[in-house]
Amino acid sequence: MRDVAGPPGRSAPSFVATALFDGVTLDGWHAVPRTPVAARPGGPAPDPASPAVRDALATSGAWSVVDGAVVGGQERRGLGGYLVSDEVFGDVDLTVLVRPDWPADTGIMLRASALGSQGYQVLVDHRPSGSIGGFYGNGIGGFHAVGFAVDAVREAGGRAVGLTEDDPVTSREPVTPEKRALLTHAASAEAFLAAWRWDDWNELRIRCVGEWPVLTTWVNGLLVAECDTGALPPDRFDRAAVRALLGRAGHIALEVHDNDPALGDERWGPGAVVRWRDLRVVRLD
Repeated sequence: MRDVAGPPGRSAPSFVATALFDGVTLDGWHAVPRTPVAARPGGPAPDPASPAVRDALATSGAWSVVDGAVVGGQERRGLGGYLVSDEVFGDVDLTVLVRPDWPADTGIMLRASALGSQGYQVLVDHRPSGSIGGFYGNGIGGFHAVGFAVDAVREAGGRAVGLTEDDPVTSREPVTPEKRALLTHAASAEAFLAAWRWDDWNELRIRCVGEWPVLTTWVNGLLVAECDTGALPPDRFDRAAVRALLGRAGHIALEVHDNDPALGDERWGPGAVVRWRDLRVVRLD
């Protein structure tokens, strides 16, 4: 990993950043399974002998480098994985360009444990009823802090050709007042849809600062969401337990999600991939 000056015109800070991906190899990264974990520290964990856990541990996803981008997909149908940084990071300002297929349920984990599946997730749920730029507490309480959800605009033949706001009447995962209340800032769906570029590269910037971090996201320069995890309700986020589990720093991880009975192929479509490039981080601690 090397220090580089950020290119002009990016919305990330203008000072020197560290490139997390060399554009050619996966050096500095390693793939791990989407290990099922307890929903919260100290909670009941999945049975390691269960078929679901055994299946999940059998694959780490399919990760490659194509045309200067990290490409993530499902190696075994219906099962995903994480691509995890070898290094650990505390307070950071991270920028990355992302281009997910539709549908593809993905995201970036911050301060993740070595398993990858425990940490603060920035959602890139590019699928029906998905949220982009919101937050989820993977294995640290399951808090779901989102301000809007999306769905696809479809042609007469059914092909997805763009994004629209998810219909709350038919939503698979409705955005409730309780979910919005976990955010200290939430952009409107209209503002997000005006900023997002369909079937193109989108810049995602993430800022993570503090012992119980304030998480902030921008998409193509638009401030999308902010969550002060230190102010989350205790029943959703046990600060002491999370601190004991994750410490003050952790890995950055890219996600390929599993499918599940609730969404099936609408969570991750057959042959779908997500592409990541120009990953750059500024350490703030």
